[in-house]
Amino acid sequence: MARRKKIYEGKAKTLYEGPEPGTIVQYFKDDATAFNAEKKDVIEGKGVLNNLLSEYFMLGLTNIGVPNHFLKRLNMREQLVRSCEIIPLEVIVRNYAAGSMSKRLGIEEGTQLPRPIVEYCYKDDKLGDPLVTEEHIAAFGWASQQDMDDILSLALRVNDFLSGVMYGVGIRLVDFKIEVGRVFEGDYQRLVVADEISPDSCRLWDIETGQKLDKDVFRRDLGSLTDAYTEVAKRLGVMPKTSTPASKPTLIN
Repeated sequence: MARRKKIYEGKAKTLYEGPEPGTIVQYFKDDATAFNAEKKDVIEGKGVLNNLLSEYFMLGLTNIGVPNHFLKRLNMREQLVRSCEIIPLEVIVRNYAAGSMSKRLGIEEGTQLPRPIVEYCYKDDKLGDPLVTEEHIAAFGWASQQDMDDILSLALRVNDFLSGVMYGVGIRLVDFKIEVGRVFEGDYQRLVVADEISPDSCRLWDIETGQKLDKDVFRRDLGSLTDAYTEVAKRLGVMPKTSTPASKPTLIN
């Protein structure tokens, strides 16, 4: 049987045509990038860990009624997801100041924010995913006001879920980003959490020590990214404490 048709290849994932209409196979690569792909490397086992962790978080969201595109995991590096029309926004939820927020506003990293702050970036690698306001989003027609209300609700529900899950295993959810897609069912449209939820898209700090367990380990040369992600997976029970992630990719035919 011929290999499935490639639809899209991004920095961390490759998308293939799914086995049934309306489905996509999402393949997690070992590639790591930072600073809009100015820094690159291949981190053995990273794709396996992100696949397992994203499955864990998406299933958790499904269990509490938060719609998302996840259908099932196919193997160690691939999952089957619903095809959806991605809204061209990165939706960022911040619980503590870190990264670009600290630089923009001069707030010390780790400062707890008075409430979760939701920011939006326009998805365009060539432009560096610039920060945009709801005025930009409305003016350029990227999403309707109803969409924005639904996106905000989704983002805050994901934040409540992830914050609780992480706190339970001694990890502080500093911030995270999600993408949202439109799924069409006849004339009806609904919004779902899409892409992935993994340490690639979250800032995760150990509550006791402040140790970083996310992609900042790679950005700032703080040690082994695989070890950091493995620690998150072990605490959540996604991997047995004696396991190490498989390194070789497995593509389905």
